[in-house]
Amino acid sequence: MSAALRIENLRAWYGAAQVLHGVNLRIGAGEAVALVGRNGSGRSTLAKAIMGLVQCAGEMRYGEVSLVGMRPHRIARLGIGYVAETRDVFLALTVRENLLLGERRGTRFTQDDAYRLFPVLGERAAVKAGALSGGEQQMLALARTLAGDPSLVVIDEPGEGLAPQVLAQVAECLKLLRAHGVGMLLIEERLSIARALDARVAVLGHGAVQFEGPIETLMQRTEVVQQWLSISGPVV
Repeated sequence: MSAALRIENLRAWYGAAQVLHGVNLRIGAGEAVALVGRNGSGRSTLAKAIMGLVQCAGEMRYGEVSLVGMRPHRIARLGIGYVAETRDVFLALTVRENLLLGERRGTRFTQDDAYRLFPVLGERAAVKAGALSGGEQQMLALARTLAGDPSLVVIDEPGEGLAPQVLAQVAECLKLLRAHGVGMLLIEERLSIARALDARVAVLGHGAVQFEGPIETLMQRTEVVQQWLSISGPVV
C-alpha cells in the first residue's frame, strides 16, 4: 500500500561534515517528485538518508512510521525501494540470480516482466552482472528493485552515462511504475523525464529545498535557475 513520505527539518552528516541543513519535502502516495540541483547540493545524501544509510536527525515519516534511526533492511520491508547512483548490482552473480535476490513474495513485478521491459536482460539472463555494460547494469538495478514490489522508489541518476535508446527504455519503465501507482523520488537533471512522469520539481541547494512546484513554474523563475542550478540550467 502506497503511503506519503513526509520530511521535516532533516539534517544529515558524513562524520563531522553536515550536508543537509533542514530539508522539508513531501511526496504524496503515488506521486513523483524530481529532485534537481548542482553537484554537491545534497541530493544523493537525501536519498541515502531516506534509506537509513547516513547519520541524520529531524523527522521522516512514511505513512505513520518514523524512518529516523531505522535500519536499511527494515525501511526496504516497508515498501521503499532504492536504485543507487552506483547501481550496486552483485557483479559475481548472473542477471537471473540478481533478480532472484531482489524478489519479494507476492510481488507484482516478476522476472518475466523484467525481461519484457528490458529484453536484453532476458538475452543475458545467464551472464554475470560484472560482464554487463553500464546501461545493462542500470536496467538490472532498476529491475531488481522492482522485484521487491516497492510502493515508493528512490532513484539516483538513472540516466547517468546511458545512451539515448537505453535512457528511453528506463523512462518507459518509470512511466509504467507511475501507471501502477508507485511513488518516486527521482534524482535526474533531465526535465524531459520529469515531464513524462508528470512530476513535481524540488530544487535542492545548500542542503535545503530552495524551490518546489511545477516544471513550468521553475522554468519561469530565472533567478532560481541561475542561483541554484547549473549555468545552462536543467536539461530540458
